[in-house]
Amino acid sequence: MDIEMKTNNWNFNSLIAFIDQTHRHFQLQAVKSVNVSLTLRNYLIGFYIVEFEQNGEDRASYGQALLVRLATELKIKGLVSAELSRCRQLYFCYPQILVSLTQDLKYSVPETILGSLTQELQRRSTCSLDQEPASDNWQVPAQKIIQQLSYTHLVELIKIHDPLKRAFYEMECIKGTWSVRELKRQINTLYFERCGLSAKPEVTSRDSQLKTGVGSVSDFIKSIYSFEFLGLNVEDSIEEHELETALLNHLQEFIRELGLGFCFEYRQQRILLDDVYYFIDLVFYHRILKCHVIIELKLDAFKHEHLGQLNTYVAYYNAEIKRPDDNPAIGILLCTEKGSKLVEYATAGMDNQLFVSKYLLALPSKETFENFIRRELAAWKC
Repeated sequence: MDIEMKTNNWNFNSLIAFIDQTHRHFQLQAVKSVNVSLTLRNYLIGFYIVEFEQNGEDRASYGQALLVRLATELKIKGLVSAELSRCRQLYFCYPQILVSLTQDLKYSVPETILGSLTQELQRRSTCSLDQEPASDNWQVPAQKIIQQLSYTHLVELIKIHDPLKRAFYEMECIKGTWSVRELKRQINTLYFERCGLSAKPEVTSRDSQLKTGVGSVSDFIKSIYSFEFLGLNVEDSIEEHELETALLNHLQEFIRELGLGFCFEYRQQRILLDDVYYFIDLVFYHRILKCHVIIELKLDAFKHEHLGQLNTYVAYYNAEIKRPDDNPAIGILLCTEKGSKLVEYATAGMDNQLFVSKYLLALPSKETFENFIRRELAAWKC
């Protein structure tokens, strides 16, 4: 803790400071504990999958469909096939964790699991006698990987195929206590390459760390993986602006009250595209039109990228969710900024003009949506 406890000089402000800092300290400890458990669980899952792929008696009968079958049978929240693939990649990327799990008693690995890990470690040691020594002096110690990086950090790091480059970002992330967002920004801006081209890479590193904000407890708490791992409602991990939340709450009720065939399905539906999670504001199914209706709310003026995002969701539904007897999904974009209102209907991929005309008749008019937003904003200002 940063504040020195001096109980002989109490005042109200010091009481507030002590309670607040104590809360944040133990909150961070709890979050770290959850992340450590999540990382170890997923690492062991990766170990089991690889062991089965190499030694399973019936492995040949599953082949490439193993992860899909596994996710279907497990029915564990969050462990979809893509997540199982990440667990497998985590195991391959961090061989030093295997050593740590067999030697560090504080991780409390069950004896049944520990025996399998020890056997694998012995097998690796035997194999390495016939090979040249590995150049792994640059590997970040397993304890630092486990204790100081959240699993969400590791999800980004295992995307880096070059072990040396990955170790560079691990060290910089730990040194700067980067949030996941900051880690992604540094990777996207080629921080590793810029340091390599610099005449004084240590100066580039120092300057970058000085410009980087320290990650907060909330940066860890917002991890979608932590919420799924603990079995919490995924909506609890979505931090929305109060106005957006109010609008979505009332919009949901507003659509239901229209009585035009809308059947509510999802609020903040999570979908996975290219290893990135996205959240769709509202999803309805329309009984008359026999199609899904996707609604997105943006708290600013209309931008073309908003329509692009909505069209992506519409295309996803048409490709992954739509049944053969369904009509193509419809997207509705609601935008608002300082009293200006705009409603856009997305009709990407809908070349049936008769159906387009039918849905324009069956759905609420743009003016109806605009009046709704106007009333809600007026009530919010009061």
